[in-house]
Amino acid sequence: MKRLFFAASSIEEFQLFTEDGSVVGVELTLNSADSAGVAEKIDRVVAEQVLTQRPLAPRSVWESPVVRSEFTDAFPELLAQDTVVVSGEGQVGFAEPLISLFGYLDRRLRAIALSLEGAREYQYPTLLPTSVLDRFGYFGSFPQFPMFVTRLHNDIDVYADFVERYREEQRVPDDLFAHCSNTDYCLPPTMCYHSFHQYQGRELAGDSVVTARGKSFRYESRYHTSLERLWDFTIREIVFMGTPEFAAECRNSVMRQTFALMEELELAGGCEVANDHFFANADTAGKILSQRMMELKFELLLPVAADRSIAVGSFNLHGHFFGESFDIKGPDGGPIASGCVGFGLERLVHAFLSQHGSDPARWPTAVAQEIG
Repeated sequence: MKRLFFAASSIEEFQLFTEDGSVVGVELTLNSADSAGVAEKIDRVVAEQVLTQRPLAPRSVWESPVVRSEFTDAFPELLAQDTVVVSGEGQVGFAEPLISLFGYLDRRLRAIALSLEGAREYQYPTLLPTSVLDRFGYFGSFPQFPMFVTRLHNDIDVYADFVERYREEQRVPDDLFAHCSNTDYCLPPTMCYHSFHQYQGRELAGDSVVTARGKSFRYESRYHTSLERLWDFTIREIVFMGTPEFAAECRNSVMRQTFALMEELELAGGCEVANDHFFANADTAGKILSQRMMELKFELLLPVAADRSIAVGSFNLHGHFFGESFDIKGPDGGPIASGCVGFGLERLVHAFLSQHGSDPARWPTAVAQEIG
């Protein structure tokens, strides 16, 4: 399901058909008549990206004692009240009380991060050098996500031609990128890459923890009007760098504290072994199997409907991958091991509203009292 929209841009919607627990077909809604070409692309995705994977039953490592059978789609009501505003595809703003709820949830997660030994908080710029993602082959594994930041060539003739055409056509020319340069920067797909870039080529005196909150961007192909899946979203990230034991201990500590927080917030949910969404890569199946077998990634899943949950956080171990990629060394002169935890704050707010509703009077007492 996560790969279908990326198979062809003409796919508007789809419905999967199953028999005995297996997917046997898909019905497509297209915005063009090229169904034969789309079918061929879907067959390629299935053959190269799906059937090559070894099926593994999900393993749960935590289940909330909170049980919910009723959920609320609060977004239409919030939209009618001007509490949320849709600015474009996957771009949503919001007002009170969501601003306070958003801030409260981040403060609680920030406190977990800063409870770790040696933790330090940073605020990073938004733009990320493209070379940072090049260092570890990001574009070869996730070509569906990146967004590049560019500009017109700094040439007076280019500026004059652009202005003339813009005035004639009253819109940005279709061939704009033929007049652009500088792909040296991109929008960050997540926050931890800023931290690894910060420590690139350095030797750490000891184990280190870095946390930051900032904007992240991933192109998701299709967006439904809600806070659930955004193009422009906010992540609270926690990065651990040091020995493998230190990274594992930090991840386990953050997981325990996060599970306790979810229970305090009276949220139903669970945490399962997961994997990243590698795409169009010859070793996709191998990478996914390795991640799941070694339990390098866990996802915090919170239900937003009776039959559907969303991932609001992930807990990851990287081994020495980023230490080697960014030439970050420990006191022994060898590459550091690392791990990270990331929370999608808008998604967490969305799950909270789905379970508790949009009326602060119905929210858990601790939350309502804290945000006034």
